[in-house]
Amino acid sequence: MNFFDAQDQARKATRWLIVVYVVATALIVLGVTLIVGVALFSTSMDGYRLSPTEMFATYPGPLLITAVVTTLFIVGASIYKTSMLSAGGGRVAQDMGGTLVPADASDPLRRRLRNVVEEMAIASGVPVPEIYVLEEESGINAFAAGYAPGDAAVAVTRGALELLDRDELQGVIAHEFSHVLNGDMRLNIRLMGVLFGILFLSLIGRMIIRGGHHASLASSRRGKGGGAIVLIGLGLAILGGVGVFFARMIKAAVSRQREYLADASAVQFTRLPGGIASALKKIGGYSESSYIKEADPEEISHMLFSTGLRYSRLFATHPPLTDRIRALDPSFKESDYPTVRRRSLTETMAEDKVAAMAGPGDTGEPPADLADLPETVVSTAGKPDPEHVAYAKRLRASIPDSLYDAAHSIELAFLLVVALVIERGGGSMERQLRIAEEQLGKERAAVVRRLHGELAQTRPEYRLALLEIAFPALKLRPDAQLEYLVKLASRLIDVDGKVDLYEYCFYRVLRTSLGQAMDPAAPAGPKRASRRDVRQAALDLLAVVADYGHDDERRAGEAFDAGKKLFGKWAQKHTYSSKGGYSLPALDRSLDLLMTLNGKGRESMLKAVTTVAVHDNNIKVAEAELIRTVCASLDVPLPPILTEHAA
Repeated sequence: MNFFDAQDQARKATRWLIVVYVVATALIVLGVTLIVGVALFSTSMDGYRLSPTEMFATYPGPLLITAVVTTLFIVGASIYKTSMLSAGGGRVAQDMGGTLVPADASDPLRRRLRNVVEEMAIASGVPVPEIYVLEEESGINAFAAGYAPGDAAVAVTRGALELLDRDELQGVIAHEFSHVLNGDMRLNIRLMGVLFGILFLSLIGRMIIRGGHHASLASSRRGKGGGAIVLIGLGLAILGGVGVFFARMIKAAVSRQREYLADASAVQFTRLPGGIASALKKIGGYSESSYIKEADPEEISHMLFSTGLRYSRLFATHPPLTDRIRALDPSFKESDYPTVRRRSLTETMAEDKVAAMAGPGDTGEPPADLADLPETVVSTAGKPDPEHVAYAKRLRASIPDSLYDAAHSIELAFLLVVALVIERGGGSMERQLRIAEEQLGKERAAVVRRLHGELAQTRPEYRLALLEIAFPALKLRPDAQLEYLVKLASRLIDVDGKVDLYEYCFYRVLRTSLGQAMDPAAPAGPKRASRRDVRQAALDLLAVVADYGHDDERRAGEAFDAGKKLFGKWAQKHTYSSKGGYSLPALDRSLDLLMTLNGKGRESMLKAVTTVAVHDNNIKVAEAELIRTVCASLDVPLPPILTEHAA
């Protein structure tokens, strides 16, 4: 299953979840209404029996009000919970007692965790998520939470840090990243919101029972009424219990198969089946297992790497541990669970020293013919392979310390982004630096100039990697400052009235990812667009890629024609027209319109853009970055394109 099919499957699961939610809500509302009707009947005239029809005819107002209020309670609770979760994955981690791992963490275990997460993010083509540790949890577990890659958070337990070696930890993190890349996070957040609304009813029932008990005692001398309140509370508690039953069934149905998929994806990412399999074996052999003890794991049980509490098989959100291991290691027997011990810091530091390989090196010899690259790009979207992970490890380790440290600093990350936007030479560079001085002041502008000078001496591949690494530090700043950063970047890029593709790609990724961080639940791009506008946007983008990547109009036209063939008959009547002098707003509008494409449409768009870029059997760094920019704009995480780039 490729990324686009997995995304479509996640969207189908969301639609199924909505249907189940509507049906469950309707049944609960009906049940509550009947309970209230019975309670009203119990307080009616002694000895007189009302049929259901007579009951609704006798009490239409109270029963209608009951149905409306119950619906509002359930829907309102779901909306409330969902809005609470819209603060991003970090909020979920904090609610579970997670502690943010600082960028300058001195502890070797936390540095190793940060390094592994950064490597996986670079390999996947997504911003580095916030990193948390559940300090009070001694079991081996982890989870990823958030609406989108730009607001994601990854959390691991203290037990996972202390008991897993680097390969095992990498397997766990790769498993969690598969949830990020496959669209599981958004589904999981929606599931939490939906189920909270259903479960909320049982809480109300318990409150009514407690209140009704006292009311019944007080009213026993005066007559009836208290008993009816207790009856209503008892009914609501029972319905809430039924809601809990079905909520757990829904979670189990949604979660189990996606856990198998995440395990398989982790092996594909790392080519280390022993890594994740060994982590699962340690869970089985460890006395504390993977259970969450200090926080309530009920709400997030479906999000965890392994089961967080004891469920019966009927409600289990994860497949049996032995089954997961055997899917990776068919020869495994339950008697093979290992004895687990805590690892020494010496072992941890030795592993990290070996992992810190110097220099990004060559990314691989390009094939003689790049004609296969469009298919390769589509197949690796959302699915980095071991070569991407190895490349990311080398790239991260080779970044100059001053730039790497700046990317982790709350203050310097902001200035580093400004430096990354500014041209490497050219007529606009000094004008851009003067604008930076006007906006930021001389002292901070001097830092920008210094960072820009250091960046000029590095490989172009560092640019997006540094941006991805800088996101956790950037997200700690107020939203107003992030909005200002995006506006400043736009002004710097548009200083000469032209848009250099090199600059634009960086700006677009910055804007997209920070937009997700500032408002995770907001839809990306317009909700609807006419077919005509979307088709024109697709053709305009192809023309930009053809124009930028080819030396003359004839070759650009040939490349454009090769790309438009993938769009079908409707595109064949259109001819190439140079987009020289394209503006930032025009490019933004095209990419925003393309956000309305479905999975297959995005797949075709990606193939077409890549086909145009490689038509001359060569691909420039800026072209590769444009492909990744298109992907980021379409919520398609794309790993680095591993070819030998032209300068």
